[in-house]
Amino acid sequence: MVEERIRQVFAGAGAEGRLHAVPVRVDAGGARGAEGAGGAEGAGGAEGAGGAEPDGREVAVDADTPVVIASIFKVLLALEFARQAVAGQLDPRERVRVTAADRLGGWGTAGCLDDVELSLRDLAHFAMSVSDNTAADLLLARVGLDTVQLLARELGLERTRIVGGPRDLLESMLAEVGVRDEREFAARYPALPDDRKRRLAVLDPRHTTASTPRDITRLLRLVWTDRAGPPEACALVRDLMHRQVFRHRLVSGFPDDVTVAAKTGTLPGLHMEAGVVRYPDGAHYAIAVFARTRDLAASRPTVDAAIGRAAGMAVGHLRADGEGR
Repeated sequence: MVEERIRQVFAGAGAEGRLHAVPVRVDAGGARGAEGAGGAEGAGGAEGAGGAEPDGREVAVDADTPVVIASIFKVLLALEFARQAVAGQLDPRERVRVTAADRLGGWGTAGCLDDVELSLRDLAHFAMSVSDNTAADLLLARVGLDTVQLLARELGLERTRIVGGPRDLLESMLAEVGVRDEREFAARYPALPDDRKRRLAVLDPRHTTASTPRDITRLLRLVWTDRAGPPEACALVRDLMHRQVFRHRLVSGFPDDVTVAAKTGTLPGLHMEAGVVRYPDGAHYAIAVFARTRDLAASRPTVDAAIGRAAGMAVGHLRADGEGR
């Protein structure tokens, strides 16, 4: 069975994997699904039982097991921003100043040495393209944590929980380790026993922002078929996901002529990516892959490669299964 082969791929990389992959039905224009449109109010109408596609095709490896989703939550954040922009509830060109007090460290504005000013839509761009945590935090403050939480429920993501933004998660880690700021954390964290590190709440789906692989592929299918909101909002999220610069996980599992729109997530010992791949024949597939390792190193090329290989195997199975029907 393909599921067992996928488990072996992760085991060979020293990881335990969770995965869900399903076809996405889109029309010739590459956006709206033939079976449903008209925004989020129709989000549940065309889904199969348990979130499976109507024809039952899927590859599921512990697809209903709760997982930490880390920065993959930014897909929901970008979607809520896009919906509010299309509805006229905010101006995407509204300017935001990013100061030293806002910086969380990392890519984009999160690592800037000086204050910068940019628009809300550029915050969304940086949050999705380079996983800028400061940009995501400021965007979340503008659109509202409660609205993102409500959006997850509206879309039928029953196993998805958003507890806060990047700053909330960072402050949770600082409090658990017993330090005042990131500098103290950087000095103390490496000396902690691995078992203590693994008990941090941000690594436990029971206590942090979490979902399931099946919920995440449902979200992606709704976005790709214009059922997660107005078509303009869904199109903006798809565009933002196409802009992601990281190519070391899902992309590595597919030929060069397959396009990938995705969002990564990373925490110590946790490596993940979710996205939609499009083949030259127009076929689309939604994939969510989560890997957990005993090794808490932030960079694990073998695990990243396993994520791509597992995704490629899952989609290859779906394509072969579809041809046989």
